[in-house]
Amino acid sequence: MQVIEIIGTIVGLIYLWLEYRASIYLWIASIVMPAIYLFVYYNAGLYADFGINIYYLVIALYGWAAWRYGFRLFSKKEPTANGELPIRRTPKQTWHKIVWIYIFLQLFIVFILKNFTDSTVAWADAFTTALSIIGMWLLARKYIEQWWVWLAVDIASSCLYIYKDLYFTAALYALYAITVIFGYRKWRKLMNEQNGLQ
Repeated sequence: MQVIEIIGTIVGLIYLWLEYRASIYLWIASIVMPAIYLFVYYNAGLYADFGINIYYLVIALYGWAAWRYGFRLFSKKEPTANGELPIRRTPKQTWHKIVWIYIFLQLFIVFILKNFTDSTVAWADAFTTALSIIGMWLLARKYIEQWWVWLAVDIASSCLYIYKDLYFTAALYALYAITVIFGYRKWRKLMNEQNGLQ
């Protein structure tokens, strides 16, 4: 299982580089990485993380369509710039919905973990899972604030994986946490360039 974890870590580093560059090809890594981590998380008893990787596979397809074609669920297609969805800020009216969705997800996942699994870390596993669902949706919409959501996920996940003896994965998430600052700055620069600001 450690070999699979190492391969997942390598794919995760590639994903991180592609996300930093705001490359649409990050969605390819977003399909490969969850497929690998389904095995890792199930064997570690991290059932919420196992479940979210199924979501990651689905959201990767949605993210590709949104970035490439401006695809949007339940509303009209968004305009793209140079064939891609532009980086932008999350609309203010969206944040209150995000908070309520997070609260619902956190409580729902804890309920599932406590009542239907042998999870020993239900609250922590639910925290990283619920926030990751939010973070992936923000990334799929190409909102710059996704970086701050990932900072919280990465710090919490790194601690959780150390507790579960997944040291390579813990190191990957610690690296993710450090690179959030650089990723945010890069995306802000790219956003300013696409908006004609320098």
